[in-house]
Amino acid sequence: MASHGVPRITGSQVGSEQSRLKELQHITEYKKLVSLVNIKAAERQYTAEVLALTTQLLTENAEYYTIWNHRRRILEHMFTQPSNTRPSTSNSNQNILDLLTNDLRWLVSLLRQLPKCYCIWNHRLWLLQEAEILLPAATTRNFWHGELELVGKMLRLDSRNFHAWGYRRFVVTQIVRIPVSGSTPGDASQSMVEAEFEYTTKMIKTNLSNFSAWHNRSKLIPRLLSHRQANEAARREMLDAELSQIQAAINTDPFDQSIWFYHQFLMSTLSPNDTHHAVIALELTKHDQLRYYEQEMEGIRDILEDTKDCKWIYEALLQYASSYLEIGGSNQNFTTIDMQEWLSKLRELDPLRKHRWDDLERSLAL
Repeated sequence: MASHGVPRITGSQVGSEQSRLKELQHITEYKKLVSLVNIKAAERQYTAEVLALTTQLLTENAEYYTIWNHRRRILEHMFTQPSNTRPSTSNSNQNILDLLTNDLRWLVSLLRQLPKCYCIWNHRLWLLQEAEILLPAATTRNFWHGELELVGKMLRLDSRNFHAWGYRRFVVTQIVRIPVSGSTPGDASQSMVEAEFEYTTKMIKTNLSNFSAWHNRSKLIPRLLSHRQANEAARREMLDAELSQIQAAINTDPFDQSIWFYHQFLMSTLSPNDTHHAVIALELTKHDQLRYYEQEMEGIRDILEDTKDCKWIYEALLQYASSYLEIGGSNQNFTTIDMQEWLSKLRELDPLRKHRWDDLERSLAL
């Protein structure tokens, strides 16, 4: 609506104009800050005041990797400065410890907003590497334990964050690598494999669909068996327990892809031709292998009575049937007709992968 030929400005338009002007002012201030930091960095003004300016700028834009480089140069210079007028080793260490601790704490606030920002994680790792160079091993070890607590909090917020799972494995490696008093790096007394294995159990019980937890578990099992110096009986007990657990998970939710992937991992360890380091039971006979395949396929076929529209069931049955026959099993438990029916169901349930099923048909000679 117009009054005397002048369009009336609505409240939303006024608000939009005010927002635009506010944004322009913010951009101007940001550019001034960028210019100021770059000038002071070029002049090599490595002071606490300039460090504070980089904090302000990176809080605004954590992806500005050049400013992270400026910040590292400032910190490197400040690490060499005594904390007061009485220079000594203890005072120097305390100064470094304070700087590192403050920076690590500040980064946590950034990670809450940008948990997948590589610049933040790269700077965090740089700080921890500097700690290893400049501080005693015991202090550095405490820093890495702090990282384990941090990644634990991240996984409580998002239990399937594969970035956090990968970082957790890295952190554990660093903790074990740094010796404690009276031990050597990698000493069995330092191993965290038992605790980490229990952690995967806890996370899986919380959420069966946690693919990263299942994956981490598969990586831990060989190390766990080695750590326990498990004999063949203990290894078979582990295999049986894992198969029992995953069968229960399949019965709970047969449509969950992550569960089937872990089941495939366990079944892949049965073959004597598998030289992969993840083999669980080392002395399986042909009879043992056939028994495991028969047992697992029978359990999977039982699920078909109530679940006939799950493609993972048919895909697993075809895969295990093929392996079973390769080992030397007979077709008393299933026939070629059964395999053809499973393949037909796959085509029906997953038509977008038609060419894959055609390839499978040819490879199985069905």
